[in-house]
Amino acid sequence: MTARRSFFRAALLASFGLMVATNPALAEQQVKLSAAEIEKVGEEAIVYGLPMSMFYSIMNAYAIDKDSGQFKAPFNTIANEPKVYTPADTAIVTPNSDTPYSWLFLDLRAEPVVLCVPEIEKDRYYSVMLTSQYTFNFGYIGSRASGNGAGCYAVAGPAWKGDTPKGVKKVFTSETDFALATYRTQLFNAADIDNVKAIQAKYEVKPLSAFLGQPAPAAAPSIKWPKIDKATEKKDVLGYLPFLLQFAPATGPAAVEVPLREKFTSIGIEAGKPFPTVALTDAGKAALAEAGKSAEEAIKLKIEKMGKLVNGWIVVNSGIGDRAVYDGDFTQRAAVAVAGILANDPAEAVYPITRQDGDGQPLDGSKANYTLTFPAGALPPVNAFWSVTMYDGKTQLLIKNPIDRYLINSPMLPELKKNEDGSLTLYIRSDEPTDPAQKTNWLPAPDGPIYMVMRLYWPKEAALKGDWQPPAVMPAQ
Repeated sequence: MTARRSFFRAALLASFGLMVATNPALAEQQVKLSAAEIEKVGEEAIVYGLPMSMFYSIMNAYAIDKDSGQFKAPFNTIANEPKVYTPADTAIVTPNSDTPYSWLFLDLRAEPVVLCVPEIEKDRYYSVMLTSQYTFNFGYIGSRASGNGAGCYAVAGPAWKGDTPKGVKKVFTSETDFALATYRTQLFNAADIDNVKAIQAKYEVKPLSAFLGQPAPAAAPSIKWPKIDKATEKKDVLGYLPFLLQFAPATGPAAVEVPLREKFTSIGIEAGKPFPTVALTDAGKAALAEAGKSAEEAIKLKIEKMGKLVNGWIVVNSGIGDRAVYDGDFTQRAAVAVAGILANDPAEAVYPITRQDGDGQPLDGSKANYTLTFPAGALPPVNAFWSVTMYDGKTQLLIKNPIDRYLINSPMLPELKKNEDGSLTLYIRSDEPTDPAQKTNWLPAPDGPIYMVMRLYWPKEAALKGDWQPPAVMPAQ
């Protein structure tokens, strides 16, 4: 197994499978494809549908199922997190823990929703990322995209037609009926949390009718939401896809998908109808099971080719964004979702990620201690700030540690100890260092496989073009 392959072998946390319900009403409607054809179309459908299934899993946990243990707020209601993420937060893999989040799941079926942001001091980074059910990032508000001044912005669904309303700076159009606005507000240090809370309290959300002082339109019909969890989001992609497609019409930019969706109907996938809509023989069901394995392998291979391998880090500075960026490469879209769903566009954040040291050996806190040294004058080049975050290599979740430190970032630089030559060394180990200088720069690691992510917020051209390179993580001497 190559170092590159072993690097990402743990990225898929659950194998794909197949859950096919029996539908007596379609017994006479037989599938017309061969087993090989069923497997091929099934693989395409799983790869296409996986990001949508994962997005729905998060939406269900955050905005629908009040008993999920992760519930934030109902649709069109902002939920402010007056804290950074900790090991207790498990709905999203590889969570950011240096910008407190605010979450806003949008139901755009009845009318657009207006998001208003306050004026924010120029030195504080913030962003509002807009993501559709496809997991396309279709717009940004914030320091990089629109500046730190106050303003109101509308988000409209695929069926809405109209001019930019009075008092609204810009209208963003989602290709799907449901979307997500992810707010990230920079926290400088623990003492800064009240300032972040004050900013979050000024984030406002209103239906367009309320914003304009007009009568509200008729409410959208209620929905019977299917249950979903971390296992079924991957194992039952084909079961969820028909349900989700009814909220993702193949109109506007999505019209290019019409031939693909027609192909999906050949194996019983039709928007808004129970899967399958054709009778599958045992051989057909076996073919779809094989499709799950093929899809998993295709996504793994795509992840392994994602970004550039630099000093043991995979630097992801392209291939994430809107429909135009993905350009019909649904395997790339699935790979991004599995590696870190709800990732920023590279213009907003660059993500070097690693599971291996500079010699290509797997990082493991139970077997070694490590160091990461930034040479003098070679810290990550950013317009906002950078961070290095530690995760459990098995789950890609934050890990518990005695000092509740999950990352080291640039706002912490005044507290960190630099070397005599001006370089900065981070000490990566599972046990607490006895050397006080090392303890100051200690990034606690799990007692087992390690997964690390750098985040360069609002990166400079040197990071986007690859002129700057992250230093290797090396075994401690």
